[in-house]
Amino acid sequence: MNYDDLISAATEVGYLLLRNGAEIYRVEDSMQRIFRAYGVDTGEIFAIPTCIFVTITTPEGKSITRIKRLYTRVTDLDKVDRANDLCRRICRLCPDVGSIQEEIETINRRPVYDFGTQVAAFAMVAFSFTLFYGGTLADAFCSLFCGAGVKLVNSLMGRFQANAFFTNIVASCTAAAIAMFAVQMGFGANLDKIIIGALMNLVPGIVITSFMRDIMAGDLIAGLIRFVESLLVATAIAIGAGIALMVPRLIWGV
Repeated sequence: MNYDDLISAATEVGYLLLRNGAEIYRVEDSMQRIFRAYGVDTGEIFAIPTCIFVTITTPEGKSITRIKRLYTRVTDLDKVDRANDLCRRICRLCPDVGSIQEEIETINRRPVYDFGTQVAAFAMVAFSFTLFYGGTLADAFCSLFCGAGVKLVNSLMGRFQANAFFTNIVASCTAAAIAMFAVQMGFGANLDKIIIGALMNLVPGIVITSFMRDIMAGDLIAGLIRFVESLLVATAIAIGAGIALMVPRLIWGV
């Protein structure tokens, strides 16, 4: 057994889970199960949302450590589901360690929705939530453009590798500005409903759910990190919308 390859493969599985939005306890438990499947009961794993630390001790008494840093995270529950399936197959079949890396690369290469479909999805989310919060049909149609604007801004900021905080500020500001323009032109009536519907695209629902589950599972550090992350996102959304609402009043008094 090549234990260097084993710890590398298990770390890559954990990285795949963590990068795509899995909870901390799921990451650590999946890696522990992989080690046990190959007869290693000495695995020590510590994961936080930005890093994974792994150490195992071989039967010869040699310690092997891996550290995997996460610089970017996304939300892709399809990849989380497929990584879970991969972990179960590894535990059940104990395949050659080399084939695990091939499976991980296959999951990473899975195609995502094309850009047009993503823009349409953002627009429909805004449309639906505007109606849900009591907006009129005209308000919902206005929010379509706000939601599409959020996705366009996210994509543009991503090309410049801007951090999430400033991306959310600009996206929120853009959505609120489009909503204000639509109301001023008479296309919509309820500015608040239009803005709220569009900004639901930016609400970190997975992060909020994950920090609660991490805290309940006893992963207090990871839970607090994600809690702070969700607060920063909420702050960025508020700042962006506030800028769009206040600037016209300060300049033109409207």
